[in-house]
Amino acid sequence: MTIAGLGPHGERAAPPERVSLLPEDIAAAKTATLRVAIVLHTLDSDWTRLQISGMLGIFGDCGVVVTEVVDCSFSADRQVAALDRLIAAAPDAIVALPVANEQVVAAFRRVSAAGIRLVLLENVPTGLLPGSHYTSLVSSDNFGLGKMAAAGLAPHLAEGAAVGVLGFAADFFATNEREIAFTNWMQANRPDVRTHVRRFGAIEEAADLALRMIADHPDISGFFAVWDTPANAVATRLESEGHAPAMATVDLGEDVAIALAAGRPFVSVAAQQPFQQGVAAARTTILALLGRTVPAWIAMPGVAVARSNVADSFQIIWRKPAPREVLRLLGLAP
Repeated sequence: MTIAGLGPHGERAAPPERVSLLPEDIAAAKTATLRVAIVLHTLDSDWTRLQISGMLGIFGDCGVVVTEVVDCSFSADRQVAALDRLIAAAPDAIVALPVANEQVVAAFRRVSAAGIRLVLLENVPTGLLPGSHYTSLVSSDNFGLGKMAAAGLAPHLAEGAAVGVLGFAADFFATNEREIAFTNWMQANRPDVRTHVRRFGAIEEAADLALRMIADHPDISGFFAVWDTPANAVATRLESEGHAPAMATVDLGEDVAIALAAGRPFVSVAAQQPFQQGVAAARTTILALLGRTVPAWIAMPGVAVARSNVADSFQIIWRKPAPREVLRLLGLAP
């Protein structure tokens, strides 16, 4: 599948197949006694758990010891403290998802200055350069995910409809790309649709923000939120207040999958492939530690999910059966 976006420095994407491990790579890693730490924005999501699972499986197969998995709880201060502590522990590599840009960039510079290999997930703090400050970025095709969500929502919007776009207030590469791509797609393909953009600073703010948007623009009949956790909060709150807009988001969590199977409020989901992204991140890290050349940006294509393919998509992405309620709503289980 074609990758729609460009990397943070305008790079063309390399497919995950570019970082496959040969038998001799695995053998070399097993004899190298490598240590890796993982630093993530949160551990409290299905996306994160599947990323970790993908990484741990590959690292384990190659004899690479994961010394620590850090939960930063979306806190830049906590991430900076964790990185500084890990610099002192001197692992061979750190795989990290930066939670912010300006607040954490100096700490990430200290990691690379200490000679620790750095592989980033989803976001590159402004000023960091591949080959100088980090080895590679491994991410979803976030621009493609935004386009995918827009294309899925568009058929559910009447002529001249208004759509609320709920972006993330942080300067974060992944969510910025999704928001830009969604609005660009609508402007190019549904110029009759008016988009109203607001950005939440914390997940718990998203639902109140959506209600204020409806108060300001009562003709809003659809919403796009840049990932599923705030999108779920918005859907629940709007329903309790008597609103039923068609909704699109990124990531196929269980609640979103059930709503898709029910037919509302979610009608379109652009799903990431977190397990495969974790696999690619681990392979990239191992190859870099073995002195192999790796691409500056490796991107995973998204999966377009609607009611018609939600059960099999959930099984492919999450590597477990779709929730019982999804199967029941689709008539696939009693």
